[in-house]
Amino acid sequence: MTLTAPNTRVRTIAHWSDGKLFAGNSDRTAPVTNPATGQVTGQVALADVADARAVIEAARAAFPAWRDTSIAKRTSILFNFRELLNARKQELAELITAEHGKVLSDALGEVSRGQEVVEFACGIAHLLKGGMTENASTNVDVASIRQPLGPVAVISPFNFPAMVPMWFFPIAIAAGNTVVLKPSEKDPSASLWIANLWAEAGLPAGVFNVLQGDKVAVDELLTNPAIKAVSFVGSTPIAQYVYSTGTMHGKRVQALGGAKNHALILPDADLDLAADAMVNAGFGSAGERCMAISAAVAVGPIADELVAKIVERTKTLKTGDGTRDSDMGPLVTKAHRDRVASYIDAGEADGATIVVDGRQVSADGGEDGFWLGPTLIDHVTPEMSVYTDEIFGPVLSVVRVDTYDEALELINANPYGNGTAIFTNDGGAARRFQNEVEVGMVGINVPIPVPTAYYSFGGWKSSLFGDTHAHGTEGVHFFTRGKVVTSRWLDPSHGGINLGFPQNN
Repeated sequence: MTLTAPNTRVRTIAHWSDGKLFAGNSDRTAPVTNPATGQVTGQVALADVADARAVIEAARAAFPAWRDTSIAKRTSILFNFRELLNARKQELAELITAEHGKVLSDALGEVSRGQEVVEFACGIAHLLKGGMTENASTNVDVASIRQPLGPVAVISPFNFPAMVPMWFFPIAIAAGNTVVLKPSEKDPSASLWIANLWAEAGLPAGVFNVLQGDKVAVDELLTNPAIKAVSFVGSTPIAQYVYSTGTMHGKRVQALGGAKNHALILPDADLDLAADAMVNAGFGSAGERCMAISAAVAVGPIADELVAKIVERTKTLKTGDGTRDSDMGPLVTKAHRDRVASYIDAGEADGATIVVDGRQVSADGGEDGFWLGPTLIDHVTPEMSVYTDEIFGPVLSVVRVDTYDEALELINANPYGNGTAIFTNDGGAARRFQNEVEVGMVGINVPIPVPTAYYSFGGWKSSLFGDTHAHGTEGVHFFTRGKVVTSRWLDPSHGGINLGFPQNN
């Protein structure tokens, strides 16, 4: 199997276990396609329970030695991985484009943002420092330390096959855990490329493993007692399932779910800036981002002008093969393309105005590619399915309201709370919005407010199940647990029988 030649047909995309490719015993597979051509480029293995247990066992067996590896040694391997990734990230970006469909520049940006978390994890020594109090009681010292959990699972979505796993596994590994990554079966090859890079960086066998599969693999990760924690990113219904099942089996779980991100555009906003932002955030990566803006909320009399500016920009976009000179690529599968198109049909039937219709796109790519162009829908109302549902495609809805208060109420009433943005030149309005909006990540004149690696990524309400966000210091705490050690070395004459509760003195 060739891992670095995305245009080469591959027969089987296998698992990675104990430092090498692992074919497994299951005869189930799923097709992997190039979305720009519709061509099947490989078959990914779908694990059965025995395959999943074999991969998990590799992580379990490797944990004691990795836990006891010095922080200095772990960090040196992280630095090696970072340098290799930086030198060869173009390869990974090409692999992502070949299976996901996003344009190459976008794929490269994804890898670079993931690399930021690798760089953050290189500083794990400072982040794992405990605390100590000398002589807390007479001749008694107390220290707090943080230790790894054990084998952990990362279940990642199709839309960011490199960046989302890198939100989790660099910190988990740096902290002394071993990892089983379950990538999406739609674009699984990036995970094997990363596994090979870890091996080249000097990571011991079994510390990073890849389990290919579907619900069978997921359920084993959620129930197997060897797995101590689960990190998940995906749709809200599956996030709920992962959280409830994992916690029921005694695991620590962070499950990031879906989104319906609003951008609030106030009358005083720079409409050129706002229009640029709506196009970029609505149609980048064909809208297949959990932080995409899918609802532009126009306040007051600006809606007509804002819509005209968005139309002007949208009509300049080129949809096509991500390896060519395109602005936006195809959707990931034909089934997903058809599902997104059905929402445009529904919006039209519900009385919304289809201003730019992506169903009629002429794409620069294969005739059988999964094409749907940028779509702008005006006069959308909150009861329409094009507004209520997470579409996960290049569909931007414009909702018209009269006041800031009406807009805020609309956003806060939404069951999702992943990301939002406000466009204004009024500092007071912006400060009020960041305080009042019930959303986990807020942009002020920034359309996609994905935090840097040393802050944490995560939403509110139905966009997150669990207490802990991804990466940043919250990620370090998620992948470690605290221990307090109370010790007495001096005064050997302290002995004697005293059944009373210990008191400090």
